[in-house]
Amino acid sequence: MVEISKRFVLILFLSIVISSACNQKKEEGDAKMKMVNSSDLAELENKINEYISSTKEFIAVSFQDTEQEFYLGINDTISLHAASTMKVPVMMEIFRQAESGRFSLNDSLTIRNEFRSIIDDSRYSLDINEDSGDRLYSMIGSKESIRDLVNEMITYSGNLATNLLIDTVRAKNVQAFMRSLGANDIQVLRGVEDLKAFSAGRNNTTTAKDLAIIFQTIYDGKYWSKESRQEMIDILLDQQLRKKLPAKLPSEVRVAHKTGSITEIDHDGGIIFPKGFSPYILVVLTKGFENHDEAQESIAEISRMVYDWYVKH
Repeated sequence: MVEISKRFVLILFLSIVISSACNQKKEEGDAKMKMVNSSDLAELENKINEYISSTKEFIAVSFQDTEQEFYLGINDTISLHAASTMKVPVMMEIFRQAESGRFSLNDSLTIRNEFRSIIDDSRYSLDINEDSGDRLYSMIGSKESIRDLVNEMITYSGNLATNLLIDTVRAKNVQAFMRSLGANDIQVLRGVEDLKAFSAGRNNTTTAKDLAIIFQTIYDGKYWSKESRQEMIDILLDQQLRKKLPAKLPSEVRVAHKTGSITEIDHDGGIIFPKGFSPYILVVLTKGFENHDEAQESIAEISRMVYDWYVKH
């Protein structure tokens, strides 16, 4: 009886400690959230708007905490060419279909450089000089796993990998999945470098708000297993193109993100993990910068502004 009593007291003590720690964590989180009020957000919004005005180019911003306690949007519902940010929805659909049993991420696809235009079904090929992920061009005719192709598509923004994956899951399915999430404006219509579609105005487009919804969905993870959710975040964390959102943040800050750029278009968006703070979502889209370095600088500067503000509130 004495032994049972001691065990009961120990269990009770541990329960109280754990409960107290959880309540303290919740209270700290609640206190932090209570400090983020409309006037605080207005201060940040004004600062970002002043910066945007100084650039004289178009910039859109979506910013929210992952608990969705607050949201800040600037030009966030205006559609722009998506550039390579559309590769994130493709990744999400790949993982969704894999979990449905349609295929395994370990299955292989034959590498080819021949695709069909959505306009007239005519054939076209990708230019290695226009592709930041050039590894696959020496592998034509050989096989690569779907998992490795997803990594190539996101971390190096490989266009050839992207088109192979879009042909596998179909753009219409990517689009339908985005609509089911409430991302109602993003358009995922085709693969990369379909020039006939480009000339006809059939482009992949997005808004900053829709990309914020997309990254929030990945973070929440309810459409996938815990393992798949974490794998997608890890792939985004391994992004090799880091001159935008992460460029002016402390080195210990992890950024799970995807960039995009074409002529006069530069984007970046993702999940920011500040050390010692809960994560937040940030998307910055730009249009009109003739110089990519200037666009990258602007995205990095806005990211720094948001980070500095966030860790103080």
